[in-house]
Amino acid sequence: MTDTAPGTIALDRRHVWHPFTQAQTAPEPLAVTHGQGVSLFTEDGREILDLISSWWVNLHGHAHPAIAGAIAEQAHRLEQVIFADFTHSPAARLAARLAEVLPGDLDRVFFSDNGSTAVEVALKLAWQYWRNKGEGQRRRFLAFEGSYHGDTFGAMAAGVGSGFYEPFHELLFAVDRMPYPATWDADPEVEAKEAAALDWLDRWLAANGAEMVAVIIEPLVQGASGMRFCRPEFLRAMAARVRTAGGLVIFDEVMTGFGRTGALFASHKAGVAPDLICLSKGLTGGFLPLSVTACGAAVYEAFLGAGFDRAFAHGHSFTANPLGCAAALASLDLTTSAETAANLARIEGRHRAAIAALSSHPKLSRGRVMGTIAAIEVTDAQGYTAAVGQTLKRFFLERGLLLRPLGPVIYLLPPYCVTDGQLDRAYAAIRDAADTLL
Repeated sequence: MTDTAPGTIALDRRHVWHPFTQAQTAPEPLAVTHGQGVSLFTEDGREILDLISSWWVNLHGHAHPAIAGAIAEQAHRLEQVIFADFTHSPAARLAARLAEVLPGDLDRVFFSDNGSTAVEVALKLAWQYWRNKGEGQRRRFLAFEGSYHGDTFGAMAAGVGSGFYEPFHELLFAVDRMPYPATWDADPEVEAKEAAALDWLDRWLAANGAEMVAVIIEPLVQGASGMRFCRPEFLRAMAARVRTAGGLVIFDEVMTGFGRTGALFASHKAGVAPDLICLSKGLTGGFLPLSVTACGAAVYEAFLGAGFDRAFAHGHSFTANPLGCAAALASLDLTTSAETAANLARIEGRHRAAIAALSSHPKLSRGRVMGTIAAIEVTDAQGYTAAVGQTLKRFFLERGLLLRPLGPVIYLLPPYCVTDGQLDRAYAAIRDAADTLL
């Protein structure tokens, strides 16, 4: 017996509006009945390997019993309570656990619902921080070309360089955008690109540093714009310059957090502790929507005072949902285990060998690996809207693989329980596509 009723597709087509989809031309969606480990099982009897962790959220495999059990246990105690004037054990314990493992002094946690809202919180905190300190002249945000930070309005403004938001440009507040020195394995021009980007930053700071609110960046990896990497040394140099000018540093680790880059956080890998950090996606292991924005004492204490006018007047109905917090605690136990550490190292080693081999193919180039993230590009294909991305997605799906190229960029970002054999299936399919399709 399946847990999806007959007629799912018909009901979906009649009533559901899917994200990032042109409904008039899109093929019918696949109705998934259940998942187990890396596998998704569909209503029509197919098994599909989820090698992108279902939009990067699933860390430990579908239906992991430890996380499912923690949610079930919590559901019998408390499913939800207003988080203004109240607290509960899962939220308090999760905040304390995060404070232990986050870089620097990020020991104050503000809960919200998803990556976009975590970014909104960070942008609003940074803006009000300067006003609470009496520095209202600070009005300029800085972000990066190609950045993506979510789909709410503040997040869109910060990520307008991704090119996704043309219909909304006139509604977005101004954000300055600096060059991003995207790189790959054996990139001969990486140092020149970094020097040019830092030169741009030096000139911008000389002109605008006194007005700067904050810089926001996806540390080490720009996800949605094509798994574009930068080096840790660039991140360190950038952050040092911003701090010298007095600006705040915001890291959007919605995708890079919880082991994806090989370290628990990209901040650790880069050796930079930001002033604010945004976390979501893998926070609950992919089970429930939850996010946090964390900061240190310097930011938090700027909001303290006798009057409400200094308070941060922001919140969501499901802030610090107990079920989500319980899932996050269980997922964090798994993420910090010796077994997961071994899996991260194993996956990265497997990726490196495979991407090195694939990079010799004339139809593939710019291979790169960081932790569990592996990416390679179709040679000479242009841009996110390149038709080859949709063609490749169909090709892989026919072979039982959920790989969803970002335009010409083929990438893998699997759950940590993926086996070597499952990875080898994906690598072989990529080579097959290069041989027969490209």
